[in-house]
Amino acid sequence: MGIVQISPRNTIESEFTMWIADNWKDYEVIDTSGGEKLERWGEYILVRPDPQVIWNTAKKHQGWRKMNAHYHRSEKGGGEWEFFDLPKQWEIGYKDLRFNLQPFSFKHTGLFPEQAVNWDWFSEKIRNAKGEQVKVLNLFAYTGGATLAAAKAGAAVTHVDASKGMVTWAKENAIASGLGDAPIRYLVDDCVKFVEREIRRGNKYDGIIMDPPSYGRGPKGEIWKIEDSIYPFIQLCAKLLKDKPLFFLINSYTTGLQAGVLKYMLCEEIVSKYGGSVTADEIGLPVSVNGFVLPCGASGRWES
Repeated sequence: MGIVQISPRNTIESEFTMWIADNWKDYEVIDTSGGEKLERWGEYILVRPDPQVIWNTAKKHQGWRKMNAHYHRSEKGGGEWEFFDLPKQWEIGYKDLRFNLQPFSFKHTGLFPEQAVNWDWFSEKIRNAKGEQVKVLNLFAYTGGATLAAAKAGAAVTHVDASKGMVTWAKENAIASGLGDAPIRYLVDDCVKFVEREIRRGNKYDGIIMDPPSYGRGPKGEIWKIEDSIYPFIQLCAKLLKDKPLFFLINSYTTGLQAGVLKYMLCEEIVSKYGGSVTADEIGLPVSVNGFVLPCGASGRWES
């Protein structure tokens, strides 16, 4: 966790805490301005929209003029890529993990780099755990960043996502990371229905990770709206924890689900049953040109 100085150029300094993903070598936010962020993904420079960037500062870095690809947001919703010199797929690494990337039609590349700060947190807990192999459930697991981090730390992981394409991509990332034979169970399923079945089957986990979308659909058209669905889903997931669980992590990119909201829900449903403590905060990425930090959502962490 880093301490961020908001006004290093002023005589008045204010500080706040934030969990910062500052251990990357293959990724960086170079600059931000005008609703966009200038990023380096390995050797390639991308410009993508970011709703947090409401300032309009001078774009002095040469990357703004020598980018490999630019995602243009449409006023009607969505958008499209403009490519200059970018392969269809490339690879970057974080510590001893490897990730395949490619540009999606909805601006993403297949990885959320800010989540690395959470990977480091739960990986340490897994490595330090005593006794039997730690069992982790990763819900809304996407292309497997958290899955790979947990498996690399020594956990047996159940990876659940409603998209077959994302699960296939996660398997490819596992192979690239040397985890092709790791104890990872991949499932294409609606997360709520999967958890309900796991409860009936009596399966239990030491740790649960969830990275829910603001809105989504399951494989059979199931509707997920985070404001309506997240609290009852936490209540369900609490039933999957072992008697002495290790951790519970929730991530949110939805404005209404701020860190304090995540903390409140975890205290209500997890601390009340298992004790332990909850911390919640914004997560962010350092910006190279000025040393500031770009907020990228919030996380709530429960630990025993």
